[in-house]
Amino acid sequence: MALTPEELLDAKYWEDRYKNNQTGWDIGYCSTPLKAYFDQLNDKNIRILIPGAGNAYEAEYLHRAGFTNVWVIDLAPSALQNILNRVPDFPPDHLIKGNFFDSTEQYDLVVEQTFFCALHPDLRSDYARHMHTVLKPGGRLMGVLFDDALNTEHPPYGGHEEEYRSYFEPLFNVVILERCYNSIQPRADRELFILLEKKD
Repeated sequence: MALTPEELLDAKYWEDRYKNNQTGWDIGYCSTPLKAYFDQLNDKNIRILIPGAGNAYEAEYLHRAGFTNVWVIDLAPSALQNILNRVPDFPPDHLIKGNFFDSTEQYDLVVEQTFFCALHPDLRSDYARHMHTVLKPGGRLMGVLFDDALNTEHPPYGGHEEEYRSYFEPLFNVVILERCYNSIQPRADRELFILLEKKD
């Protein structure tokens, strides 16, 4: 049975997935395209958000690399606890249990890693608009999106470049939106790397 947009924003749905280890998207480390981008950032104090972060290996990588202002938001408390279990010195007040669409703070950088594809496609325009809201002037959205049809009734939902451009181009300057050259092997030739800059 197809899942509704409301069901995919339900904390219990995601909490159950983590409790039952139904996390096939979880690769257990920071993916190569994101790591490559992080490694060329010089300012360790920029304010970074990772929405729908799950076990947030990206936040762990950034924290261990000395970034001081990394924030995570997720609906599932078990996922947030998993981060603290692995990284006991991660600031607990930077782990937000909640819905990305309710967030009101602003950030220099938002990291996209398997959050977009977990949302119902009906929410994609809302995603783009809220990303624009939570980014500071000149802020950037960086990450990967599937360039693959994938599923139509449950996550992960697929998509393609032309569709994504329809959501983002009215609100962002597209710095990069192209096929990933350094995807992990199971996602090779199935990902687009995005780097989008907020329009004023």
